[in-house]
Amino acid sequence: MSGGIPGLRGTDHIGLTVPDLDEAVRFFVDVIGCEPFYELGPFQSDDDWMQTHLDVHARTVMRRLKFLRCGNGANLELFEYDAPDADSRRPRNSDAGGHHLALYVDDMDAALAHLRAHGLRVLGSPTVRTEGPSAGQTWVYFLAPWGLQMELVSYPDGKGYEKTTTRRLWHPAHDGPQAGVNPRDAS
Repeated sequence: MSGGIPGLRGTDHIGLTVPDLDEAVRFFVDVIGCEPFYELGPFQSDDDWMQTHLDVHARTVMRRLKFLRCGNGANLELFEYDAPDADSRRPRNSDAGGHHLALYVDDMDAALAHLRAHGLRVLGSPTVRTEGPSAGQTWVYFLAPWGLQMELVSYPDGKGYEKTTTRRLWHPAHDGPQAGVNPRDAS
């Protein structure tokens, strides 16, 4: 018997708390190209439900949440909260709890031009990996309007690690019945 969660299929969604849900939905729909789905809220509790179930202040109000689909891969669940002890500082990648959302693109140059045309801050220039397990990958970070760290990533010809194993990380070109197996080896 192997370890891990029985029946695990994959990542269903990534939840992100945003300062303004309307702004975030506009950004993810109009700039990134996600598809909006349903919205819930508001929700609050008169007891300790919020603290017990979400590890937030008991008087926190979840003002709204909205689900989005962004191409292939995990869905996004965006939250807007009102909490008495909210911290508006965003963590850096080097901080515990630091994070970023990476988006796979087919054409890095076109994607960067699109972000810049929308006035987004791109952090430096793309990093191109030519050696090691990430060889073949190009990536660059950018910031959402409210400061969420995001990344564009592309490796259309695969990554270096693929030369030593038939196992694969998720990739849109491999998203099918034999996901996780090199399509060149699946015949």
